[in-house]
Amino acid sequence: MVLKIRNLFSSKANMQKTGDFQDLEHIDGVSISSINANLYNAKRDDLVLFYFREGANYSSVYTKSKIVSENIKWNQKIKSKKIKALLINTRNANAFTGKEGSKGVKILSEELSNQLSEKQKIDEESPVKIKPTEILFASTGTIGEKFPTNRIKNNIPELIENIKYTQNKYIWVKAANAIRTTDLKSKMSMDICKIGNSEVKIYGIAKGSGMIFPNMATTLGFVFTDASLSSSILKQLLNKNIKSTFNAISCDGDTSTNDMVSIFATNKAKHTFIKSATDPKLIDFDKALNSVLLNLAKRVAADGEGASKFITINTINCKNEEDAKKISFSVANSPLVKTAIAGEDANWGRIIMAIGKSYVNINVNKLSLRFGKHKIVEKGEYYNNFNEELLNEYMKEENIEITIDIGIGSKNFTAYTMDLTKKYIEINADYRS
Repeated sequence: MVLKIRNLFSSKANMQKTGDFQDLEHIDGVSISSINANLYNAKRDDLVLFYFREGANYSSVYTKSKIVSENIKWNQKIKSKKIKALLINTRNANAFTGKEGSKGVKILSEELSNQLSEKQKIDEESPVKIKPTEILFASTGTIGEKFPTNRIKNNIPELIENIKYTQNKYIWVKAANAIRTTDLKSKMSMDICKIGNSEVKIYGIAKGSGMIFPNMATTLGFVFTDASLSSSILKQLLNKNIKSTFNAISCDGDTSTNDMVSIFATNKAKHTFIKSATDPKLIDFDKALNSVLLNLAKRVAADGEGASKFITINTINCKNEEDAKKISFSVANSPLVKTAIAGEDANWGRIIMAIGKSYVNINVNKLSLRFGKHKIVEKGEYYNNFNEELLNEYMKEENIEITIDIGIGSKNFTAYTMDLTKKYIEINADYRS
């Protein structure tokens, strides 16, 4: 059988707004399995296992929602220095499921612990016992429905049987597809960098298209590297880079109960010892990590439910970054702005409205605004040479960039979002169908 990767995507999925897919191949220390556990009434993979045979250092950021899923509660209690496995299920969020949901995570952790320990005995020269507290969980899907503990548990033997110690692009695509809910596209990204003189890989997958306004989006992101970095260093680098990536996107202004972005380091790359996150030898790695996270975050925003436009909002020259962020997100989360762009209408008055409702103190006489390269407002006044015909042509493009120049400082922030279409309503009205 000849495998055609393009057949794994819908026709719409081929209309990439943020670049073509990259070739994620093998990364030492990571093993993957994805299967159909019949969590959906459809023939699709919906259960994914990432297995770290020798363990992986890790760090995670989670939703700041005051109501969180049972898997996040479990993860936040884990004190293990290394993680041996990550189990991801779709269709069910295991949120607002109470004691049964909590019990379900415990049952699955014990089952995985036992079966992975048995696999260690078969495959490893020096097998170790894998503890339940060395396993992380991620869930995404409908909130408040009974968690399908038994269905997932009964499929764990098949999941473990299908573990692939060596990956290729097909395996990564398969896993990226398996974690989708309403996503129309799978989301993958990679970069290769250096720590000292040694080459290091960074791979990532993500899901998300609705209920996205991360305050860390339902967004899940998982990054894997063969770098030899401690969990403490990973935590510092992840927290630093999440601000301008996953915390810079919004599709609908809603923060999920299940948001989670994690990074895992398998310690397989042989490079010089890194003592701290500020080590100059990490500069290249830091840039590459930001690139992978930003690529994934943009793919989430571009795949917003029913989206036809990918929108970048630059707020520049503010007194501080917090003000720039407030203005960018005020525009990004405005239904009036998003519907105008969906209708390819350059209704810049709605941008002005959104700037005002951010409640940031500005000097209107210094405010400038442009769509793409088209100036509309310059220093508080309508731009005399404004060409509406050219602007209307620009609004037909898939990628729309709005730049708001506040003109009173030097701090900037960029947010990423999508337009709001009739399709968004259709998708969310039929979400549980």
